[in-house]
Amino acid sequence: MPSASYGSLPFQEQIDFFRRKLNVPTEAWTDIYNSEHDWAFMVAGANRDALVSDFREAVEKAIASGTTLEEFRRDFDSIVSRHGWDYNGGREWRSRTIYETNLFSSYNAGRYQQLQASKGALPYWQYNHSDAVQRPRQTHLSWDGLVLSADDPWWDTHFPINAWGCQCYVLGLSDLDLEEMGKSGPDTAPEVVWLDREIGKRSPDGPRVVRVPEGIDPGFEHAPGKSRLDASTPPHLPGAPSGTGPVPSRPASDPMPAPRPRSVPTPDGKDSAESFLDRFGATPTQPVIYRDAVGEALTIGSELFVERSGGALQMDTDLLPLLADAIQSPDEIWVVMEWHSDHNRATVRRRYLAQFLVPQSDPLLMLFEWSESGWRSQAIVDPQQTDIAALRYGARLYRREEDE
Repeated sequence: MPSASYGSLPFQEQIDFFRRKLNVPTEAWTDIYNSEHDWAFMVAGANRDALVSDFREAVEKAIASGTTLEEFRRDFDSIVSRHGWDYNGGREWRSRTIYETNLFSSYNAGRYQQLQASKGALPYWQYNHSDAVQRPRQTHLSWDGLVLSADDPWWDTHFPINAWGCQCYVLGLSDLDLEEMGKSGPDTAPEVVWLDREIGKRSPDGPRVVRVPEGIDPGFEHAPGKSRLDASTPPHLPGAPSGTGPVPSRPASDPMPAPRPRSVPTPDGKDSAESFLDRFGATPTQPVIYRDAVGEALTIGSELFVERSGGALQMDTDLLPLLADAIQSPDEIWVVMEWHSDHNRATVRRRYLAQFLVPQSDPLLMLFEWSESGWRSQAIVDPQQTDIAALRYGARLYRREEDE
């Protein structure tokens, strides 16, 4: 059962979430608010770079190495003494707040990513209240045991942590789990009652009013890590994929697997982008982490269909089902490394290739290329008449067996 001690059992998603934050000096806790905490590390009132950096080092050690609260307090005392930091509140309360808030928020951000990646097997999430909390909030207790669909919008504002000192957590459940609990389906989400709360009374910028759900402390009305996951969906890049860059790699010497027949799907009442997302278990408002044929992660979400400029991406909508097929059931997956001398860095791209026989059409080769900087797709008509060697280049990670 999660409590303050779970920091002694870190996991990679939790560590990665914290390490990707940027240090931000602040004058007050309201300077960084709500989902901005997914991107920024701050300690309220720590307004010098060196001070923030030292606190970050201590917190990262606590997360990655399982430092206890008492050990963290020794680091806290050393940092305060070294920088002569005059902080608000007592030592016990302030050190615990810094320690627990960072551990619990990074833990739940990592769990959010894990649960998103396993929604296919665990499509339901259960809210759980921790018995370790000495003075539990009645609203949090009322949510204990609540089971909702993983895609229920209630989680957008109620995924823990939900308040200072909150140790609530979420478990993923399968259909069998619900059956063993005597449930025929998920519960109904509680009504969200929004309240106006004033924050920042002692902030240099003065107070302001924010709207938060009842039972949620201001600044916690978001799912930790969700904005990071939303933004990790790579944007569309203009132009068709090309061959490899100057880094040497090996071309294919064998032919691709024979094209597979594919019928054009009948309309399902959804727009083409929504149907594409539905194939992966994503929705227009909720991205998912999809694991491909070799176990590599792709973030699939509505941001795929938005250009960097903010405009909607124009695509041949009839080909979107085949593009989904190419990602989910490729003939080949290649990885290519390109070296960019102007930026002195390398870019790794993955290419998904699949050939299809579509009724009343020439054979098609669908290509999806992914990198951290963005994605591209291309449909090549009658690939046998086209030189596709430049696309089958690099290191081949996967090749479909002919009888699949």
